[in-house]
Order: sequence, then C-alpha cells, then structure tokens
Amino acid sequence: MKKISLWVLIGTFAVFTARAQDTATQQQLDKLSGQIQDLLDAQAQNGKRIDAVEHEISELRDKVNTPQVNDSASRDDLRALATQVQEIDRKRQDDRDLILKQLEKLGKVAAAPLPSHKPASIAKPPVDDTSTPAVAQTGYDYVVKEGDTLSLIAKAYRDQGVKVTRAQIKAANPKVNFDVLIPGKKIFIPDPNAK
Repeated sequence: MKKISLWVLIGTFAVFTARAQDTATQQQLDKLSGQIQDLLDAQAQNGKRIDAVEHEISELRDKVNTPQVNDSASRDDLRALATQVQEIDRKRQDDRDLILKQLEKLGKVAAAPLPSHKPASIAKPPVDDTSTPAVAQTGYDYVVKEGDTLSLIAKAYRDQGVKVTRAQIKAANPKVNFDVLIPGKKIFIPDPNAK
C-alpha cells in the first residue's frame, strides 16, 4: 500500500504539476497573444505611415513630371492682343478725327466776322402819338444772322465796348418781334456812349 499511496501521491503531484504547467502555459499564451496583438497594431500603424509616404511620393512625382507653367504667351494670345491694340488705335484715330472736325468748326465760328459796326443816324420812331418828335440817334445797323437772339446780339456789342442793353435795343426797334428774329432783317443797335 505504500506503493499505492506513493503512486497516488505522485499522480496527485503530477496532476498539480500539470495544472500548474497549464496555468503557466496559459499565462505564456496570453502574454504571447498580447505581444502578437501589439505587433499587429504596430504593423497597422506602419502600414498607414507607408501609405502616407507613398501618397507624398506620388504627389512629388506628379509635380516633377508636370511641365512648368511659364509666363510666356502663346501665338494665339499675341494675335488676340495685337487685334485689341489695333482696335484701340482705330478708335483713338476716330476720336482724333472727330476732335479735329470739332476744332475746325470752332475755328470757323471764331473766325467769322463780328457784327458790323456801321455808324448810322436814323430817327427813333415815336413810341406813341403824344411823344416828342423823333430825335436822331447814333448807333449801328446790324443784319440778323441765323441763330441770333437779342441776348447774343447785345453781348456781342458789349464785348466790343458798346454798352448797350437788351431793353435799349428793343426800345430802338419797337416794330421788331425779338422772340422770332428773321435772318437778313436789319435792326438798329443804339450806342448809348455816343452823345
């Protein structure tokens, strides 16, 4: 029986040892499992980094292989620009011609002779039947031109030193309708300075 108890003791010890080994083995397996998981995570991170680096390399290759954009213009661009410059030059020339025509017109107007100052002595018509007899007045005969107005005529004479007013011109020409001046009609411009 001693042998049997020894065997039982050895068997129990073997079972405990086997269980202890199983526990140790399990711990080692768990540890290895954790390390494998850590390695897999690290590998996944390295994979992401590698993908990012590959992406950067791809972008750099695209930049290197893309031709440099230069600031030079193509032939079509130059033709279009030349056409625009010609159009601008044509418009500038048209404007210049128009300005010259306008200046020519202004020159003709400025060169036109001023109203003639022909001293004349005519009797001033009476304003009403009870007035005093007509007295001879000194002044100028003026022939109405196209576009003349009473104000323009009076101003032209004032510019030449004849200090005449519109009212004086109207008074000297009572039968003339100054609202409708007829070209070619003679009117009398009194000279208030001459006495």
